[in-house]
Amino acid sequence: METLLNFARGPLFRLCFALMVLGLIRILFLDVWAALKAFRKTDDKRMPWKLIFSRTWEWIFPFKRLKNNFQLYSVISILFHIGLIIVPIFLFAHIQLWKESVGISWISLSYSWAFWLTTGTIIFAVSMFIGRLVIKQTKLLSRKQDYLWLLLLLIPFVTGFVCANLTVSPATYHFFMLVHMLSGELIFVLIPFSKIAHCVLAPLSQVISVLAWKFPPMTDDDICTTLNKKGAKV
Repeated sequence: METLLNFARGPLFRLCFALMVLGLIRILFLDVWAALKAFRKTDDKRMPWKLIFSRTWEWIFPFKRLKNNFQLYSVISILFHIGLIIVPIFLFAHIQLWKESVGISWISLSYSWAFWLTTGTIIFAVSMFIGRLVIKQTKLLSRKQDYLWLLLLLIPFVTGFVCANLTVSPATYHFFMLVHMLSGELIFVLIPFSKIAHCVLAPLSQVISVLAWKFPPMTDDDICTTLNKKGAKV
């Protein structure tokens, strides 16, 4: 078990993190390249930058959602994402892992902050899972992967909480710690291949949306050719 833990803590961690970073860089590059290509082809070079910035800001900080019919669910979702980001980045044990792996470190959360943020994130994740099951509107919008992602994201939080706060036998501790690290590394690998990749695409989403409506010349002919409707009466 100790050998597996050392492997998961060292080489496997570095490999999975590198795959995540390279995958996200690839997605970002392809999206930026496609946006620049679309911009070069279009005749309309005007861009409503003020509107784009406003919509991007609203997407990253979705406080206006609190005005709709999903106020409680929206608050829970926002708090869940806050914990999901802060705890993995600023937890002392994680920072030590970074220091051992790549030699860098930064300020960490206090024990009380880490405890309550972890506990809250677990509660919010469970609440969101239940909400997706019982709230009609969210149930209609939810796909199978949305449920699976919530469960997967719960695993490292629950196992980490057990290892950090409960008194267990050495064998149990090693088992939970191994599951904790492997689930976290699985999340690293899956991020570039799932909708979670929006974490790097968010600043570009509104720009790409605007460009998508700036059709280049001959687009209508290309669409007709693709649909085998060239020359057909409308």
